[in-house]
Amino acid sequence: MKKTALYDKHVSLGAKIVPFAGFEMPVQYSGVTEEHFAVREKAGLFDVSHMGQFFIEGAGSKELLQYVTTNNVDALENGKAQYSCLPNENGGIVDDLIVYKMEDDKYFVVVNASNIDKDWDHISKHNTFGAEMINASDEMSLLAVQGPKATEILQKLTETNLSGIPYYHFTVGSVAGINDVIISNTGYTGSGGFEIYFKNEAAEQLWDAIIEAGAEEGIIPCGLAARDTLRLEKGFCLYGNDIDDTTSPIEAGLGWITKFDKDFLSKETFAKQKEEGVTRKLVGFELTDKGVPRHDYPVVDSDGNVIGKVTSGTQSPMKKVGLGLAYVDKPHFKLGSEIFIQVRNKNIPAKVVKAPFV
Repeated sequence: MKKTALYDKHVSLGAKIVPFAGFEMPVQYSGVTEEHFAVREKAGLFDVSHMGQFFIEGAGSKELLQYVTTNNVDALENGKAQYSCLPNENGGIVDDLIVYKMEDDKYFVVVNASNIDKDWDHISKHNTFGAEMINASDEMSLLAVQGPKATEILQKLTETNLSGIPYYHFTVGSVAGINDVIISNTGYTGSGGFEIYFKNEAAEQLWDAIIEAGAEEGIIPCGLAARDTLRLEKGFCLYGNDIDDTTSPIEAGLGWITKFDKDFLSKETFAKQKEEGVTRKLVGFELTDKGVPRHDYPVVDSDGNVIGKVTSGTQSPMKKVGLGLAYVDKPHFKLGSEIFIQVRNKNIPAKVVKAPFV
């Protein structure tokens, strides 16, 4: 198992460590609920250094990314980031990712930890454009400072005007005396904040500096469990659960990152789905009775017929109800539809609702 540069720090803080995507990662520190509310109301600090980082550079870099991603790279200007996905040749999704335009002919791509090798091989296979590819995943760390107090906390450590960085934009600057830090107004919690990328050697210095700077505002370390409940309350997809090699971006509600004014893998398949409609869709749902939905629980209709499957589910810390995401067959995926989630052989009523849930 791999370890991030902050592994010893997590152990010293008493974090519960679990295997995740080939890494020993902190799943929680003080507790999921406490960490969840810290991010919603104050701030939390996540070590997400297990994520993968590629640089795609040189002549042909834009053309390569245009072909292997669904979003339109032409929409990027220097200092702007873009959520996108890598389609496969069969109408599925290799991974979802963020593409950063560093400068002309230089892009920074952030992928999911469990897919680093798969993504690298997939992009390499289609690199007939002569782009230079650099896998920097093992050399870089990533911290996410998330929550309504995140800007205030991080601003104490940098001369960069953080309020001047719009959502899904970034800059390169100095943080806590560390130079060449990518400071990105992005995150996976829906509570605002920044993600910062830097060399592994600076990991402990930056972690300690952020915790110290945020003490007054109530920042606490947070683990993967709170990250999951936070992203789910906002309806954000998790690769391997809600999207995978067998799901299309149209089915997954990611039509907004699928742009047909360019050529890319599986374009014809997705265009047909958009035009003709799909037979199943990823929807948000809330239970109308007590219960906790979990990954892979069956979704049934009022007669008990299986019409889908839960991909992500939890008891929402904010709403105090069971909610989640599920692929549901037509016509049951319409907003307001009553569906039932099979929880331990009991059919719990639920309603199809629009995400985000909070």
